Amino acid sequence: MNLALLDPAHYAAQLEEKRLKLKQIFASFNTPELEVFESTPAHYRMRSEFRVWHEGEDMYFYMFDKVVDQKVRTDQYLPASILINDMMKSLMEEIRPNQILRHKLFQVDFLSTLSGEILVTLLYHRQLGADWIAAVNELKTKLNLKFKVHLVGRARKQKIDVDQDYVIEELPVDGKKLIYKQIENSFTQPNAKVAIKMLEWAIDVTRESKGDLLELYCGNGNFSIALSPNFNRVLATELAKPSVDAAQFNIAANNIKNLDIIRMSAEDFSDAMNGVREFTRLKGIDLKSYECNTIFVDPPRAGLDPNTLILVQNYERILYISCNPNTLIENLETLTKSHEIKRFALFDQFPYTDHMECGVLLVKRN
Repeated sequence: MNLALLDPAHYAAQLEEKRLKLKQIFASFNTPELEVFESTPAHYRMRSEFRVWHEGEDMYFYMFDKVVDQKVRTDQYLPASILINDMMKSLMEEIRPNQILRHKLFQVDFLSTLSGEILVTLLYHRQLGADWIAAVNELKTKLNLKFKVHLVGRARKQKIDVDQDYVIEELPVDGKKLIYKQIENSFTQPNAKVAIKMLEWAIDVTRESKGDLLELYCGNGNFSIALSPNFNRVLATELAKPSVDAAQFNIAANNIKNLDIIRMSAEDFSDAMNGVREFTRLKGIDLKSYECNTIFVDPPRAGLDPNTLILVQNYERILYISCNPNTLIENLETLTKSHEIKRFALFDQFPYTDHMECGVLLVKRN
């Protein structure tokens, strides 16, 4: 990141550049009017990670600025939430004079929430022993005076949860409070306020839906839970076990009765649906009982693989969240042969960067 660009006074102009660029690169698809969802210009990131520099008795956080090709001391960080910035200051004040906690500490990761919880992961180039455990428990006691904090220590082939490795987020979405368990080292939307706008947009574009919903790449159930009231039933897939466990927790916490999670990759599920292979994980699940007229996909940057691309074309409505406009364009070149783009959105998850998160609703052509 070019740290010199982190100026809220320039945010509106940078967002306008993204809007114009997105309209230009998608011009061949004759998209409807682009819906733009802005971020707050400061303190929008709910998670951040920083390297730690040791210089004699001093020690501080730093980031590497690729533009100037050098490390930059980062005592405070404008994109990070206020909670993270407050914790950065308090944490460094406690660790800097503590020889046990600072010894070979090379990175600190922060995961904060709008609900006020924060998880701090300390990463070391050494194994952590009983002396570290005693010291970090003292640290937690001190930090708990100001924060609702959870601490994790990591070293090579070692992970120590001081109390727990997750936070509980509460998001106000479409007039409801949604509860999400977010696990350390697992994917969560980095910009919580824009994530709320994404969820509300997805709810809006599927509000008149009929039948059931199939979701691939569901993560911790972020979208599945929010969208479940719009459908009779929801069937979702996710491969990562920590995410599946978090999704099950979130289903119960939000009292969702019509959502089921299958632990398998989207690619394997596509093979199952297309009759390429059979999977023991699907035994006892009557896929034919689902009347999924809508499919939701939020794939990785590589976009949809060829088999999944074939699968999604079978559905009346396709809701596609993309973190990479280039692979979205590639996928749309295929999908628009059978479907028409009805809604098109830009979500500014990452201000001051070239990153553009998009949302597309496609409906099968008559």
